[in-house]
Amino acid sequence: MVLSGMIASWSFYLMHFYSGLAEDDTSIPSDIKVPILQSFYCHIYDSQWHFSCGTKEYKVLMEKFHLVSTAFLELDRRSASSSIPFFKDAIYLNNDSHSLLMFQLYFILLLNKPCFDVSSYIEFMASSYQEAIEDITKRMGAGMAKFICKEVETVDDYDEYCHYVAGLVGLGLSKLFHASGSEDLASDNLTNSMGLFLQKTNIIRDYLEDINEIPKSRMFWPREIWSKYADKLEDFKYAENSTKAVQCLNDLVTNALMHIEDCLHYMSSLKDVSIFQFCAIPQIMAIGTLALCYNNMQVFRGVVKMRRGLTARVIAQTETMADVYGVFFDFSSLLESKINDDDPNASLTRKRVQAVKDCCISSGLLNKRKFHVHNRKSYTSLLIMVIVLVVAMLFSLSRRKVLVD
Repeated sequence: MVLSGMIASWSFYLMHFYSGLAEDDTSIPSDIKVPILQSFYCHIYDSQWHFSCGTKEYKVLMEKFHLVSTAFLELDRRSASSSIPFFKDAIYLNNDSHSLLMFQLYFILLLNKPCFDVSSYIEFMASSYQEAIEDITKRMGAGMAKFICKEVETVDDYDEYCHYVAGLVGLGLSKLFHASGSEDLASDNLTNSMGLFLQKTNIIRDYLEDINEIPKSRMFWPREIWSKYADKLEDFKYAENSTKAVQCLNDLVTNALMHIEDCLHYMSSLKDVSIFQFCAIPQIMAIGTLALCYNNMQVFRGVVKMRRGLTARVIAQTETMADVYGVFFDFSSLLESKINDDDPNASLTRKRVQAVKDCCISSGLLNKRKFHVHNRKSYTSLLIMVIVLVVAMLFSLSRRKVLVD
């Protein structure tokens, strides 16, 4: 049962990625792309289906769609474990280190869990998995197709788009977690917030990449927000508009902060360790990225992302909810320290940051965490080394002066 749950989760995860590849390829005409997205859920049952899109490694990944489709179809067989190599191949092609780590972690933990050898029960569970994946994939494709044909005009449009491409992913995974017997079924609101927080972070961070997309840009910053600061969205690329660009950026970050409390509530209810880490690590990366992006003109000049060393520590050391509360508190504090009183949304930003910090404090777990964003022990050791070195140098100079005298 648990093994089938893992295969189902990764089938769904990669189905979403594949549909996203088709959506993101701006070289595909809308009259071709829209029908593909609308019918994508039908192709998951066809291991022979093929559609070429994307470039470089993404093109190779799309050509391997049959690997995931085959694994999906094997959910109704008791030999579902034979699908595992398909996922490893697809994830390696995706070059997604986090996905690979989560896959390996989930698989290792499975070895310590009971698997039921009851054919009728497995058949029922596999059918449930397939129905859930088909339903969410269908809704997701329809939503993506809708926004191929329209711009993100309002904040409501922004939330709706993020719901289709990320909130539904959360809803689907929550259903799979529940179907596997590992978790209680979370509320749709909490689950949706998990997806929206991740997607909004990506949209904010990827401004420059998206605006420079070839052959044409695809932007998801809502006009309702950016039009307060510029006549055209591409104006933010230019140095003379830096002040307004950063104010718009801060407005969007403040909007994303509203989802954090729901995310923390969702994660605090998870019971399975592997599922908890699978969900928590992307959320930590998101709050870290937002803290770096806030009030940072570099978003409009290049790439803003967490350092590799810190990313590795997050992946390796996030073990408990205490760690999650601690990291969210640390990154919220970092963001708070960057708030400029002259920013038009400063008051609202402070209010939302404080709400996050209060949520972390009220958990009562901050003093139980093992992971700190700023490794105080390392800083303390370095400080001691510097002090010792300075004292030694002063002593040496003083001794030399005495000898000279």
